[in-house]
Amino acid sequence: MKIDKFDIVMIGGGVIGCAIAYYLLHSDNRLKVALIEMDPTYVRASSTLSEGNIRVQFNLRENIQMSIYGLQMLKEFSDQMAVSETIPDVNFRQQGNLFIVDAASRAEAKQGYMLQRTLGCEVEWLSPKQVQNHYPFYNLQDCVGGTFGRQDGTMSPEAILTGYRRKAVSLGAQFVHGRVEKLLVHNNRIAGVSLYGGREITTDIVVNSAGAWAAQISRTAGINLPISPTKRQVTVIETNLHPENLLPPIFFPSGLYCIHEGNGTFTCARSLPDDPVSYDDFRWDRKRFENLLWGELVEVIPEFNDLKITGGWAGLYAVNTFDDNAILGEWPQLHGFFLANGFSGHGFQQCHAVGRYISELILARQISLDLSIFSPKRILEDKPVFENETKII
Repeated sequence: MKIDKFDIVMIGGGVIGCAIAYYLLHSDNRLKVALIEMDPTYVRASSTLSEGNIRVQFNLRENIQMSIYGLQMLKEFSDQMAVSETIPDVNFRQQGNLFIVDAASRAEAKQGYMLQRTLGCEVEWLSPKQVQNHYPFYNLQDCVGGTFGRQDGTMSPEAILTGYRRKAVSLGAQFVHGRVEKLLVHNNRIAGVSLYGGREITTDIVVNSAGAWAAQISRTAGINLPISPTKRQVTVIETNLHPENLLPPIFFPSGLYCIHEGNGTFTCARSLPDDPVSYDDFRWDRKRFENLLWGELVEVIPEFNDLKITGGWAGLYAVNTFDDNAILGEWPQLHGFFLANGFSGHGFQQCHAVGRYISELILARQISLDLSIFSPKRILEDKPVFENETKII
């Protein structure tokens, strides 16, 4: 049996795991860090299947602060992640995000807007007429206003992942192609991991950054995380609409959203109550869009009645069924086992702040942004932290 020894092991080499590895090694390049990734092609990775959006439009202070830091990091990302002459281009399109406000969501949207402004975010409260100025094809159905985050936008998920991964490797991180069979535990302390095939890796610190597979990993040590691997799909459509400029992504109160990719191309999606729960279902279902989303889309953007479906894709959300927010920090009952899980679709945009925070916890450094509100002890204490009552995106 082959046994290796590392200081810190990440289970999952997606954007969360790579960001943590980068921040660890940026702080101390003497560390021996391993990232265990079962799919080095990232074909099914949630990181690469993300829409690549970032926004400050949250209602919870810490979620807003994570996005503020993410936006700051993106300004410097290409320079900080440069390796030799290779400089990542994230293609960040800051076209803003437009959230539609209806009567039912007005009070919470206003509350979130006020907090965002207090924290220095460039967010505007819009009248229905101003909403239509930003998105002329929307018919204002049920709209009483909107919020527009001017610095929000979309980017290349692959470039962010590759940037963090390449930089972490340049600093000394080692990637291990394998799948974790179980966590190794001794006297309520993490002792390492065992991979399928018989290889063992010993370590005093393991970070669960396994995304949709997080609960499966944790169960091998008797830890039940409220994380459900939920299939979500995105549909790509071609329309007769050809705006002169790139439109902002538009998000409706139901959870439906539409992102303009340029010319007449848009991507559309929405979470639904019956989204399949599975670890291996990545099939994109054209009928699901036709039967469940197209009608709603036409109601709010009538011109979408005449469109061509050109494709789509499906990926897995790590849905935190406890409160839909991230689970960050050391599991109280297993010393050395850290969690960076349950992002419920927000992991890509929160990876920068999470990478820094988890590294600071592990290295016992001064905390730059206190995210202890997301500590896993809230699960044991049954104290959920909700974003708000109505926002479900």
